[in-house]
Amino acid sequence: MTPLAFEQRLAGERVLVTGHTGFTGGWLTAWLAAIGAEVHGLALAPETSPNLFETARLAEIARHRIGDIRSTDEVKRCMTEVRPSVLIHLAAQPLVRRSYREPVGTFAANVMGTANVLEAARACGVRAAVVITTDKVYRNREWDQAYREVDELGGKDPYSASKACAEMVAASFQASFGSDGPAIATARGGNIVGGGDWSEDRLIPDFVRATLAGQPIVLRNPNATRPWQHVLSLCHGYLMLAAALLDRPDQHIGGWNLGPNADEVVPVIRVVEMLSSKWRAPGIKVEPSNLDEAQLLALDSTKAREKLNWRPPWPLEKVLDRTAEWYRDFHDGHADARVLLDRQIAEYRDATSKAGTG
Repeated sequence: MTPLAFEQRLAGERVLVTGHTGFTGGWLTAWLAAIGAEVHGLALAPETSPNLFETARLAEIARHRIGDIRSTDEVKRCMTEVRPSVLIHLAAQPLVRRSYREPVGTFAANVMGTANVLEAARACGVRAAVVITTDKVYRNREWDQAYREVDELGGKDPYSASKACAEMVAASFQASFGSDGPAIATARGGNIVGGGDWSEDRLIPDFVRATLAGQPIVLRNPNATRPWQHVLSLCHGYLMLAAALLDRPDQHIGGWNLGPNADEVVPVIRVVEMLSSKWRAPGIKVEPSNLDEAQLLALDSTKAREKLNWRPPWPLEKVLDRTAEWYRDFHDGHADARVLLDRQIAEYRDATSKAGTG
């Protein structure tokens, strides 16, 4: 297929992806490699077995470095060796419930890790930096309306608070060193789903584990609503932002919501029911958590749709169909993870091209 406009802009660029051994980082690495970018990665070793990085053999398509963003020296060494023009900063402690167990480590990774990465980027001539945060950066008022980029940042749990702090770190670096460092945008996505995620305490991996084990899936908050979206929808937005920062930095610095349409913000139980209809149906067991977790979350992504023309082509039905397909083919059909990855990336890119939103 003919490359999309933002893909043409990134082709040949040297891109450093922090967190490339993770779920989203793996999909992003594969997409960047497919369009001819020179992909480098800095991350901790994968935590789970299986994991997307190893099953899809992503070390074959990226220049891979194991390192910890909490280490100033390791980050500086990597950035000095790579000298990227584009940085996409995904590395983080991304789990809410773990943040309650490990609050100091969560703040260290998500706040000081971000500061380390941006300072090293500033010293090494990086031109564009996309810092990935979350929909949970907003002070959650449990209201029905979707959060906009101008709404107050906050967060009760250590994960949400640390990501709100990362937003402030990015804004401070942009305001303080804008003419002497990269153009910085932050991307606030919703609940990411897709094949190849085996993390703890996430709905889709929990569903997969329950299905394979023939056991019920345990739900903490079955009626909590979340902005569900495919991992490729977020990668799409991150790459569009990176390309836009290279060409029109003044117009694209700052925060960007990248969330699904309003009709795709549905309860947890509905997602489980839809997945069950597309693969196999585990039983359901409800065990409420004593930890404070948001019940209502939605993002207003008008800015990204109007200014970037970011319009993911897959509706929620297809998002969950492709997610179930990936795990079904991998686990039941013993299909190759890289083939599944590349096939769905190609399908998504083709749908984006036909929709004229690339």
